[in-house]
Amino acid sequence: MSARKKASRLLVGLVAGGTTVGALFVDAILPETARQHMRNPHWPAHAKFHNAQYIVMSAVLGSVGLRLLSSPNGNPDHNRVIATAILSVPYVGMFGAAAFPGTALSDEEFSDSPANRVMGVEVNILSASICLAVLGTSLALGRRAR
Repeated sequence: MSARKKASRLLVGLVAGGTTVGALFVDAILPETARQHMRNPHWPAHAKFHNAQYIVMSAVLGSVGLRLLSSPNGNPDHNRVIATAILSVPYVGMFGAAAFPGTALSDEEFSDSPANRVMGVEVNILSASICLAVLGTSLALGRRAR
């Protein structure tokens, strides 16, 4: 396997690992951000249900991506591309969700929290953009030479 293909697989694997555990860690475990999500006493149970749904969905998508990358079955390049597509779902979904009327990237009570911005950029959009950029880079690296 070429160095480019190995690098491509490594990038997809990094995003897959982060996708598998990231939402659980950020939304339910890390105190500064969990208090804005699953540990937010102001959130109704139904909002917490949908956040938990996102946590489980991300873990499943990340696990499927990791399984595809490590599968001895099928074409490794095809598996990597399918894993990349699957792993893009939660990150594309963040942009789509932000476009719905009445949604917000953070709750008003936490709008000034330093945990919500990095260098002035909203952290949900920043993390989704980074993950999509890494997945795009992996696709470019993994392309066959012409």
